[in-house]
Amino acid sequence: MRLRLRYGKMGKVRFVSHRDTARLWERALRKAALPVAYSGGYAPRPKLSFGLALPTCAESVAEYLDVDLDTSAPDDVDVDLDRISAGLPAGMDVLAGDTVDPRTMSLQEAVVACTWRIEARGIGTDEADRLVHGALSAGELVISRERKGKQVVDDLRPALLHLAVAGPTADGSELHAELAVHPRSVRPAELLTALALSLAGGGLEAGRVQRTHQWIERDGARGEPLPLVATSAQHAEARAS
Repeated sequence: MRLRLRYGKMGKVRFVSHRDTARLWERALRKAALPVAYSGGYAPRPKLSFGLALPTCAESVAEYLDVDLDTSAPDDVDVDLDRISAGLPAGMDVLAGDTVDPRTMSLQEAVVACTWRIEARGIGTDEADRLVHGALSAGELVISRERKGKQVVDDLRPALLHLAVAGPTADGSELHAELAVHPRSVRPAELLTALALSLAGGGLEAGRVQRTHQWIERDGARGEPLPLVATSAQHAEARAS
């Protein structure tokens, strides 16, 4: 049996790396006494499959984890989401959980796009509108980024599915963006780099960045790996503050 969990990562815990996040989950699942399946070999590891890695310093209410349970576990095994959350640090909370078919496509393969809230510091909404309009009307958005230790030139425009100015913030403007993840994912910081190419004053600094959705397509329909329960998201925000 495979258990799929959706969790939030809010507040100070956003500074925890993806690798350390995996360690926190291993400890929380042990504390919750969940019958997690382990790999074989000399150094067995719990069978956990994470979704797309979240950039360090970004928050999220749409992170996912697949947990394979031991085949000897009963079908009606008790999965207490609150008990799992209790073993996680402040700011990390389980927002939803359900069983999925073990033959289901992995999260990294199934997710096709992510929605983001991105604060661009130092620019007002009028300037942000100009940058957004320019990006959406551009034929290409070329940036240089590192891949396998080498600098390569990539066009981000095909991955920019949606971009709009949501309104002002205390330090700048908030953008809402939907970015494709295949064949290569685009990070919010890379989007800001591309937008800043038309700025005479240089680059854009990212403020608060939050992933709000990961999207999959199934049988021609678009949806989320697990729907978010509004009250759970509100609880995660409160616990992180």
